[in-house]
Amino acid sequence: MLSKALLRLGASAARHPWRVIAAWLIAATLAVLAAVAFGGRTADSMTAPGLDSGRAAELIERAGTGQEGMTAQMVVTPLDDGATFFDDDGARTALTRLRAEVKRLPHVLGTSDPAGALDTGRDTAVRGGLVSADGRIAVVRVQYPDQSRLSAEDLDALVDLGDRLRAELPLRIEMGGHLFYAFSDPDGGASELIGLLAAAAILFLAFGSLVAAGLPIGMAVFGLTIGVATMTVLAGVTEVPTFAPVLGSMVGLGVGIDYALFVLARHREYLACGLDPRAAAGRAVATAGRPVVFAGGTVVVSILGLAVANVPFMTVGGVAVSIVVLTMVLASVTLLPAFLGAAGPRLARVGRVGRALQTGKPGRLARRRDPAAGAAHAAGWRRWIGHVSQHPVPYAIGAAGLLLTATLPVLGLRVGLPDDGSLPHSRTERRAYDLVAEGFGPGTNGPLVIAADPAGDPGVLDRLAAAVAADPGIASVAPTHIDRDTGIATLVVFPTTSPQDKATADTIARLRTDVLPTAIGDGPARAHVGGAAASLSDVGQRTSQRLPAFVAAVLAMSFLLLMLVFRSILVPLKAVLLNLLSIGAAYGIMVAVFQWGWGGALIGLEATVPIVSFIPMFLFAILFGLSMDYEVFLLSRVREEYLRTGDNGTAIVEGISRTARIITSAALIMVAVFLSFAVADDPSAKMFGLGLATAIFIDATVVRMVLVPATMTLLGRTNWWLPKWLDRILPRGPVGTDDTDAESTGEARPPRLVDR
Repeated sequence: MLSKALLRLGASAARHPWRVIAAWLIAATLAVLAAVAFGGRTADSMTAPGLDSGRAAELIERAGTGQEGMTAQMVVTPLDDGATFFDDDGARTALTRLRAEVKRLPHVLGTSDPAGALDTGRDTAVRGGLVSADGRIAVVRVQYPDQSRLSAEDLDALVDLGDRLRAELPLRIEMGGHLFYAFSDPDGGASELIGLLAAAAILFLAFGSLVAAGLPIGMAVFGLTIGVATMTVLAGVTEVPTFAPVLGSMVGLGVGIDYALFVLARHREYLACGLDPRAAAGRAVATAGRPVVFAGGTVVVSILGLAVANVPFMTVGGVAVSIVVLTMVLASVTLLPAFLGAAGPRLARVGRVGRALQTGKPGRLARRRDPAAGAAHAAGWRRWIGHVSQHPVPYAIGAAGLLLTATLPVLGLRVGLPDDGSLPHSRTERRAYDLVAEGFGPGTNGPLVIAADPAGDPGVLDRLAAAVAADPGIASVAPTHIDRDTGIATLVVFPTTSPQDKATADTIARLRTDVLPTAIGDGPARAHVGGAAASLSDVGQRTSQRLPAFVAAVLAMSFLLLMLVFRSILVPLKAVLLNLLSIGAAYGIMVAVFQWGWGGALIGLEATVPIVSFIPMFLFAILFGLSMDYEVFLLSRVREEYLRTGDNGTAIVEGISRTARIITSAALIMVAVFLSFAVADDPSAKMFGLGLATAIFIDATVVRMVLVPATMTLLGRTNWWLPKWLDRILPRGPVGTDDTDAESTGEARPPRLVDR
């Protein structure tokens, strides 16, 4: 069984610690070398098969206009406040040189020519969207080939050119566009360091020992190094989205340190009972390691379930994050027991500072080994859980009402994708966005590309252009471009609203359902709306449509697994419902912060933004898996006490109070790690960080310490009810209920251990 295998694995690693540590060092070195030699850069391709924007991209690719490729733009304005491109020959000459320099960059297919348009006539430059009506702002649009032929080196070359020309030309130069979105390095390095430091401080407070605090950090660093390096190698084979390393680091640090904390806490309990450190490490892996394997497997299965959305970048992102989680699980049951074996009996000792932090007064090692002293550590939690159990109805109603109230903003949830206007002003993309919006209108930052196949009816193009231009959501329409060989036409149109505005999505929907069909009629011609804004809107709709099925599948899987673990119907049903409450509350808080702006300044949010379309599904997958950590860890202890005493009330109070300190410490670590990412520049990283931190905080406090004891008290002995016919057909001991402790450790019954 799994428990026996983990016992042997943990004991072996503890007996031969330096071999195991050396093996992990070699694995980490090889992973880093492979990443350097074969790794690729992350990139974003927010597309999915079967979408209207995808059909538009296919037509554009057939026409060979180059518009199916990546774009960038250089937005310029004279440094002289009184100068304009209309009347300043020096500014116009500088603009001509800038365009010429850009054209010489590798892979650049072509550029727009605002200076040449000005030579043709002022009206031509303004109508073409190249120079603003006041002559102060000009845009050089840069066309690149398809993303598959590009790399981050192309972005670096453009940025380096811009930096050089800023020093040589009398122009203010800002840059942005899809090339930046696809190849900009994600945030993360500073956030990871902040998260590690916060986790180290919390671990020291929890254990009062530098050695005990350092082991989970060391294990997490090993796991994160190998996981992220493997993700980089994967990026050399397929397209890994830019959010994957950030999310992988965030989740990897959180779960890695949490898993290590669970195993380390059990190890110290066995040491307090007088066991040899190596034997204690083996038993810790056999007991606490089983919930770790279960929880990690649940996270992985939930994340891989994102494939049901049929959005390739989400599927690959899920695989990448799952690699990091699996690495952390493997490290928890191999590398960590090796660390425990190498540390020996030192983990049973707590320094003077640690004793003061844990107990408020100095103490002796003999006192710590006294079960009464260990029980005193949990006395505060025991009093609280006992109090909740004595008043279950008001606490259950109050806590559920609080979470339902926090969930209400979800009714106003709007998905989309924040544009460059949501970035901080320190970023050149944001400054370029503001200049374009100032000079040409907000919709110029998110042009739509209508691709049409007239199918032998050239008149349809005139009707199409006229109908699109007459739509109230369209500010202007560029001249139609017709490919001579294929006859396919492309129209670049500019909405009146910004890319992230809900009105832009409404305009796209109206063009598809009303404007284009009316203009085309019943003939064989066809037209599709493409462009980045349309593609992102389509992906958002696809994920919203698939979210209910995904949620149902994850709920069903979680219910079945928990039923197998705890041999109960009501325990898993209660767990599923309470997890839904905590996740719903996290969604509601995200809506209040990002869409309504409540407290957004605290995390550096400079403008309200919609919720990134793929984040609700990703968050649900991750959070449901993470919540299983606490669910299994807590309920395993409750079930252990119930099997020992047969009394439901005693089992609830003793089981929860014995795990409360570890759960709250683990939750604090996760919250600290996740919040460190909430201050990143990228709104997506902010949403992931705040959403995960909020949900974990709610789950570990309101849910685990109020709703769980209240509802379990109300249910009484029926918590563990399972129909006999179902009990006969369910397999036993699949992933580690605590009633198999005797089998896994060789003892007659689960030992009563001092809570540490």
